[in-house]
Amino acid sequence: MTEQKKPTLAATLGPNNTIEKNIPEDVVWIDDVFYIKKTRFGLYTSILKEPLGAHFLTGGTYEGVETMSRWHLMQLQEGTLQDHSRIINSGVVGGKL
Repeated sequence: MTEQKKPTLAATLGPNNTIEKNIPEDVVWIDDVFYIKKTRFGLYTSILKEPLGAHFLTGGTYEGVETMSRWHLMQLQEGTLQDHSRIINSGVVGGKL
């Protein structure tokens, strides 16, 4: 049996996460943790307060991004995200290319 890793916020964000450089002064922080921004492509992205400006989740509706951002952060906080998700392939290429 393979060892199951506990998901972390750093793993969720990935090694090359986008950071929002221009956070408006009048932004409304949801749960004092994140806010949601409409992208230039008409999608919505949640942006975290800690680490400041880190792009978190992107989706087609404001409500969907709000709901899933809250859910994902709650699962990370409770340490139960691995109960709801699994990694099929790590995406790491081994060996010399």
